[in-house]
Amino acid sequence: MSFKHSFAAAIACVFLATSAIAGDASIMIDDPYARASTKMSTSGAAFMTVMNHGSEDDRLVSVRSEVADRTELHTHLEDANGVMKMVHVEEGFSIPAGGSHALARGGDHVMFMGLRQPFAQGDQIPVTLIFEKAGEITIDIPVDLERKPMHGGGHMKHGAQKTDG
Repeated sequence: MSFKHSFAAAIACVFLATSAIAGDASIMIDDPYARASTKMSTSGAAFMTVMNHGSEDDRLVSVRSEVADRTELHTHLEDANGVMKMVHVEEGFSIPAGGSHALARGGDHVMFMGLRQPFAQGDQIPVTLIFEKAGEITIDIPVDLERKPMHGGGHMKHGAQKTDG
């Protein structure tokens, strides 16, 4: 087999493996990363872009992780005095069909409260995202304590859909 054919076969294997991992899920996660503000922090946050390649709207309704006592979907809101505060978003975030929703610093995000151990650069944080229609998608989120705001890595992550049974 020529190099050209071997290369094409290798690419096909990678594509098929990725499709098998993603299953029928139309939800994809782009550029996830997690941070804690200091080594002694008791809380941290994760950011990513959630994309919906399906034909129906979906909703990220919850999140869970074993790295903290509580893991919630949060956003920042300004109170009557102009002070920004974080609040739990119990209804979750809408992910429109053919669209995306950014979980970004200063906005919507995943919040880890009561960290069981410090986040260290390069760690992988297992997180389960729970969607209204797509179900549960478990991903590993890399810890990046050096990332500056608005600097994405552009790496696509496909979540493996977890089924109960």
